[in-house]
Amino acid sequence: MSASAKSAPTGFSAGQIRLHWIVVVLIALQYVLHDSISEAWRAVRRGEEVAFDPMVASHVFGGILVLLLVIWRLAIRARRGAPPPPENEPAILKLAAAGTHLGLYALMVLMPVSGMAAWFGRVDIAGEAHEAMRIVLLALIALHVAGAFYHHFVLKTDVLVRMRKPG
Repeated sequence: MSASAKSAPTGFSAGQIRLHWIVVVLIALQYVLHDSISEAWRAVRRGEEVAFDPMVASHVFGGILVLLLVIWRLAIRARRGAPPPPENEPAILKLAAAGTHLGLYALMVLMPVSGMAAWFGRVDIAGEAHEAMRIVLLALIALHVAGAFYHHFVLKTDVLVRMRKPG
């Protein structure tokens, strides 16, 4: 039975929660490792040989891991579903949440793909797109976190709790 044919879950599974927080940590590390990969990418674009650097390798393989884990998250979400927004939530907030989640998932797929195209394929436009998406991803993360806190502290909903305790 598909997720749409059965009722939506009341919370996220323990696996969904673990995957969420693992991806959060990996993405945070990607930002920490940004300077190393940027310096290496500039050297590549100048035609210089780039020596092995564990920080660069961590960024590259961390991005690949983000992609794999996000695909896994999407597969679980397709099979299990996700809890619906709170019933009394204004339509504009539901729309904002849906758009933010769509953007986050899209960028968590597109950024590793563009990064791999740039790094392994030496595709300059992919590197430029990757860099531009980095700023958009950061903005969506800030919006996502602000929305979770707004729900928790202002609207007093269980939205934040659902990502901490399986339901």
